[in-house]
Amino acid sequence: MMTTQEILEAVAAGQLSPTAATAQLEATQTADLGFANVDLSRQHRNGFPEVIYGAGKTAPQIAGIIKAMTPQTTPILTTRLTAEKFAALQPALPTAVYHEAAKCMTVGAMPTPKTTDYIAVVTAGTSDLPVAEEAAVTAQAFGNRVERVYDVGVAGIHRLFAKLDIIRGAKVVIVIAGMEGALASVVGGLIDKPLIAVPTSVGYGTNFQGLTALLTMLNSCASGITVVNIDNGFGAAYSASMINQL
Repeated sequence: MMTTQEILEAVAAGQLSPTAATAQLEATQTADLGFANVDLSRQHRNGFPEVIYGAGKTAPQIAGIIKAMTPQTTPILTTRLTAEKFAALQPALPTAVYHEAAKCMTVGAMPTPKTTDYIAVVTAGTSDLPVAEEAAVTAQAFGNRVERVYDVGVAGIHRLFAKLDIIRGAKVVIVIAGMEGALASVVGGLIDKPLIAVPTSVGYGTNFQGLTALLTMLNSCASGITVVNIDNGFGAAYSASMINQL
């Protein structure tokens, strides 16, 4: 399939009629698969391609969407994918890579970072790692360098101070925490960079599946903190990528 640039160049060179070019341009916008209407022009509009949310989709549906995206998108990222569903996809996608901790799959080589600036992904505890890895893999798939700083929560605050140079060196910081979600406020008070806070559903009963951490982060007294939804490592990485590549 020709890219938009190639189609326009063909028209300019007299190799393609305007009518044929219009038909080809319309074909590059979406792919109607019946069960999905795949957005093929999102990368041109938004800077990043469509990402497949794996939960709720069957393996054949995911494979069909990836086939439609392959001519225009590399790598193709699928989030919230179980190991069992990845196993079912492997025969159709032999080059796919499963990122087990992140529950993500990528098809195609990870891009070279677009900038020397990096995103720091910081977690309060090891239990927050699945959300952190979703953020890290997403950021890498979008062409960012990532530095991981894991298990530096407020219960042992000295661990955070030992990693401050890495955190302060980032262009944007993602802080991921469950329980009471205090780490975002602590880090926010120590850095001069944008901070995206991710509450997680990790914690005992009164964590309320992440609601307590969410409210703590929304009510932070530290300035410069933006909060995304509970367990939304993908959303945090998307925003961080936009900031990192400004």
